[in-house]
Amino acid sequence: MAHIVAEPCVACKFTDCVAVCPVDCFHEGINFLVIDPVECIDCTQCVPECPTEAIFAQDDLPDKWSEYVEINAKLTPDWPVIDAQKDPLPEAEDLKDYEGKREFLDPGAWQE
Repeated sequence: MAHIVAEPCVACKFTDCVAVCPVDCFHEGINFLVIDPVECIDCTQCVPECPTEAIFAQDDLPDKWSEYVEINAKLTPDWPVIDAQKDPLPEAEDLKDYEGKREFLDPGAWQE
């Protein structure tokens, strides 16, 4: 069972989770990260590292964010692997507790 990055990551993109991932299963979009469900080994190391508490085991994902299972799986092939920690987005601290960030997710955009 893979872990899922959910809505709290949108528009923040803290990458503390990436720094501890032993298999490089994170992929980077312009303002969001996803976990490759095939590569994730369910080690749970990323979960406590996320400042926005955006990472969940699939079985523990809150119902309000159930669409993120499909979002992670769908965007993984299109977005590049991120294997090193980076600075969060400039607005991350202001938006990390903001509810309803789904509208900010741009699935077609990725970081070059």
